[in-house]
Amino acid sequence: MRAVVYRGPKNVTVEEVPDPTIQSPTDAIIRITTTNICGSDLHMYEGRTSVEEGKVLGHENMGVVEAVGEGVDRIAVGDRVSVPFNIACGTCRNCTTGWTSFCLRANPTEGMDGAAYGYANMGPYDGGQAEYLRVPWADVNLLHLPEGTEHENDFTMLSDIFPTGWHGVELSGFQVGDRVAVFGGGPVGLMAAHSAMIRGASQVFVVDKETDRLALAEKFGATPIDFSAADPVEQLMDATGGRGVDRGVEAVGYQAHDATGEEHPELVLDNLAQVVRSTGGIGVVGVYMPQDPGATSDLAKEGRIPWQFGTFFTKGQSMGTGQAPVKRYNRQLRDLIVAGRANPGLITSHELGLDQAVEGYQHFDDRDSGWTKVLLHPGG
Repeated sequence: MRAVVYRGPKNVTVEEVPDPTIQSPTDAIIRITTTNICGSDLHMYEGRTSVEEGKVLGHENMGVVEAVGEGVDRIAVGDRVSVPFNIACGTCRNCTTGWTSFCLRANPTEGMDGAAYGYANMGPYDGGQAEYLRVPWADVNLLHLPEGTEHENDFTMLSDIFPTGWHGVELSGFQVGDRVAVFGGGPVGLMAAHSAMIRGASQVFVVDKETDRLALAEKFGATPIDFSAADPVEQLMDATGGRGVDRGVEAVGYQAHDATGEEHPELVLDNLAQVVRSTGGIGVVGVYMPQDPGATSDLAKEGRIPWQFGTFFTKGQSMGTGQAPVKRYNRQLRDLIVAGRANPGLITSHELGLDQAVEGYQHFDDRDSGWTKVLLHPGG
């Protein structure tokens, strides 16, 4: 089969690789209909992770079941399914308490709880930017979708970014009527804004500097804040009459940078500590790494990021962090899509064939105008 393979920094190729096979009675094989390029894929693409050369990439996947192991009884051949990026056994302590993003069994990497497809340090699993994908523990991990092709571009967001955006709002301690500031207008940040609006926020701000992203934020009902025009903290405080916001979502991660492009991994955390009111909450779903050899400081290379913890403590703020347990949210979010209450596919900018993946990675990584979310269709 054809697949997108990591070959080094700024170097992915589309190659012929072996087809996946049933390795365990609980496996399923999925024929991929849509797989997305995620912003977190760019950390690997840019050489800012320890991903091994030869890895098949892709953790945002959906498709149709082609084969199942003899131990699979809930999922059947022909089912249309969404594949959460988390790989979960379903029976360990974390899985049974709803934290499938921190499965204790799926990842043999020392010191890592939680597994995913096609990602650095997340286990030996190939990704789904390919024609086919092996899914372990299929009965646990796969989400049924309505038959046919309706809502394809909406449903493909269920594997990661829509639940992750929702999780960022959840981690912040959101309550109906809250004002929310989302830092980062990429796909996850836009999904956080969409989620906050669906959940009843009184006002949502999205902080970014890219005009195409800020325009999309407005389409979701959010107020855009261009941090290249003026200090975002000052803009947010002015917009809220000096009160600040009730909740903040960090959707940028460890490669945060200022308006000139200079990296400051602490920048967004500092801004959130300042703009979130006392006793308010912050949800962090932007990716941070235990080590970052490409960082601009020795501390950051070790995963140590000095930020305004004193302000955070003094204001009595709270913070939740970590990868989203997709299964906790994806059924409800699917139903919101079907009911017409959610339309996450609005962020889709480009739909490409698998053979165009190299072009897609280049444009998305260069932040070229209009390249906000890239979907790959291996079938054409």
